[in-house]
Amino acid sequence: MSDRDKNGGDKPEDAAALPEVWPEAERAESLARGAALKWASGVFCRPEHLERLGQYRKRESQRTSSIQSRLKSVVQSYLEGVGWGLEQLREARAELKEVSHALGKAGVESSRNAEGVKALEMMREVSVNHCQLLAAVSNLPRLYSVQSMVSETERLVESRRLLEAHARLMELECWQDDVLWQLHGAGAPGTAGTALSAQDEELVRNYFSGVGKLVEALGKELWAVVGSGLALARQNPTPFVSAVRIVEREEALDQAMLEERGRAGGHSRPLPPGRPRCWRERFFQVLEEAVSARFRSVSYLHTRGPGLAGHLSALQHGIMGDLATVRHLLDHCVPPHYNLTRAYLRACHRCLQSHLGQVSGWELESGEIFAILNWVLHIYNSSDMMGHPDLMVEMESEELGPLITQESLEQLQNKYVHSVRKSVSEWMHKALEVELTDWQRDQEPDTDHEGFYLTSLPTIITQMLEENARVALMVSESLRDQTIQMGLYEMENLLNRFREALVEFGKEHRRDQSTNQNKFYLHYLLASISNCIILKTSTESLQQQLSSRSASRFSRTPPGPLAALDRAVRRACRLVMDQLLLELQPFLQGLLSRSWLAQGDVTVTLKLCGVLERHFELYSRVRPPCRQRLQEECQWLTVVEYVRVFMQKRLVCRNAEERCQLAQRMALDAQHLRDLFQGLVEVEGSVSEVNPMALLPVLADFIRLKDPSMLTLEVSGLVAKYPDISDEHVSVLLDVRGDVSRDVRGTVLDLLEQSTPPLPAGYRPIFSDILVPTPSMPFCLPTAKCA
Repeated sequence: MSDRDKNGGDKPEDAAALPEVWPEAERAESLARGAALKWASGVFCRPEHLERLGQYRKRESQRTSSIQSRLKSVVQSYLEGVGWGLEQLREARAELKEVSHALGKAGVESSRNAEGVKALEMMREVSVNHCQLLAAVSNLPRLYSVQSMVSETERLVESRRLLEAHARLMELECWQDDVLWQLHGAGAPGTAGTALSAQDEELVRNYFSGVGKLVEALGKELWAVVGSGLALARQNPTPFVSAVRIVEREEALDQAMLEERGRAGGHSRPLPPGRPRCWRERFFQVLEEAVSARFRSVSYLHTRGPGLAGHLSALQHGIMGDLATVRHLLDHCVPPHYNLTRAYLRACHRCLQSHLGQVSGWELESGEIFAILNWVLHIYNSSDMMGHPDLMVEMESEELGPLITQESLEQLQNKYVHSVRKSVSEWMHKALEVELTDWQRDQEPDTDHEGFYLTSLPTIITQMLEENARVALMVSESLRDQTIQMGLYEMENLLNRFREALVEFGKEHRRDQSTNQNKFYLHYLLASISNCIILKTSTESLQQQLSSRSASRFSRTPPGPLAALDRAVRRACRLVMDQLLLELQPFLQGLLSRSWLAQGDVTVTLKLCGVLERHFELYSRVRPPCRQRLQEECQWLTVVEYVRVFMQKRLVCRNAEERCQLAQRMALDAQHLRDLFQGLVEVEGSVSEVNPMALLPVLADFIRLKDPSMLTLEVSGLVAKYPDISDEHVSVLLDVRGDVSRDVRGTVLDLLEQSTPPLPAGYRPIFSDILVPTPSMPFCLPTAKCA
């Protein structure tokens, strides 16, 4: 630490010795001292670190020597560069003095020469005037013949001697250009030329004004010939060939003048008036105007309605005839680089685009839109038009691009679908009105070749939707998918209205039941069910025709005609069952009463079976699978209503004999019904795993049971077979028996409450449809016994 103190003590003296004009050095010395102290305090923080002090001192001495040597080298190099730069500056100053002296001498000589040039100005003016007068004298013979030349050229143009007229016109223009150029002073040797005054230039242009009129007249005749090129090619193509030759001459003159002007820059002749004329470009413009005029000449007055297809056909034949003329005749009258057939193809394509864009903007009907779409997508690019092999050699159809844009195509398709939808909706409404009228007829519905009931509704709807899909497919799959989707939406709407009409039909029938006006109410309900089955088959067929991409192209919710069909079928089946119940009700009222048990007559049961048999016979006129559904629903309804009458407790047994007699009569009724259904029901497989006819023998066995103590076991078996049976139902069964004590009843009901199994899968509840009548409270006097 003592060495460090000594080193630190020397630094302030050195810093004080520095001149005061260098405060930066003092600041740097202070910063260096602080950094050194910081470094030393970090390195020698412990006493044992002082052993390496000698090593650090030696290393720092070497580093200081190295830095000093490098500084000396840099300073020496800098001083040498400064000396060389000063030497260069001395040499430059000497050269500048010499140049300044030379420029002074040149200025003196220039001043002397300027006095001599002033004397030559007058001679220059005389020379220019002489050149202009010489040009005027040399051009006098031409100037005198200009008017006669103009008149003769006019006569040649009027007589359509176009080549001779153009030759004279070129000669006149050459004279005019020469006069203007000579008056500019370009002809004087050794002169740079002078600017022509506006007055002189106007004088020359007025004198040659007939030349400009000749150009206009010749151009007018020229474009008339080009516009009638198709007609001239079939009769006399010479005028058309002359017109093309003139166009090429003018194009060559334009090109030569532009090239000369580009080479000479600002010292070239100015372009003559009206140049460049660009007559080749104008040639193709006139050709396209002629094509557009041909489009307007095609029978255009009857393009609305059915005439639109004829208009498109006339366009096709007109275009192909013109293209044949261009290919075989006109194409040989022009240079090869014109590619006249290709140009005519492009012109026809552009004119067609414009014309079809105008036609598409009209209020079109579906037939007109179909004609446009079919023509654009199929006929135009077919081998009968632009896809013709001879035309494909000239240009690929892809080079022309689409005849109408994708956006316009989608708009046309949407308009087509909207128009067809309107028509389909009207036809469906009329078909439904006819269907409702048929329901009021005093005769059976028509039958098909298989004997099933049907009306005209499904045939009309099916044929209409399939025909629309077939026609749309002639245009594209996309339009077919849109049309089918539209038809399915309208089918769904129709079926919803159809279901509402069925409901109203049922209400009207119940109101008019006393008058018995509609004897064939049930027949038309069954015909409606068959109609729905036919419509379902047609709907599934239409859905199968849809492409896999159709679902992603429509943002609306997909139509649900099958769900609407199912709702309509279920409503019709419900109305059929309501009618069956209405006819069964008088006979059901005579069952399970004391008089029915006492008489022992089976007439009521046989009449009931007769009603069922008649219904089953009518159900055979319904298409499967709804025929099996109706037959099954008929069985369920019969059993449910039979048990419902039983649950009304119109008959309570008084003794064992009545219980036995009641059980026998119930078993006999069950046998009659079973025999009837087995003879009528088709073996198609049951929709439910529960056979409703098995319930009546079970109830008969329950009533027949002689030992009431066995009722607990009997009820357990009943619950196992019919898990939806409730304690109210069991209580009524116990009441009908008439011999169940309070203890046995309590045991049975407790067992029933404790063992309530869940409904198994596929089980169709039967007791849930049977409501137990609410028992009425008995009226009694307020006696002490009641209290």
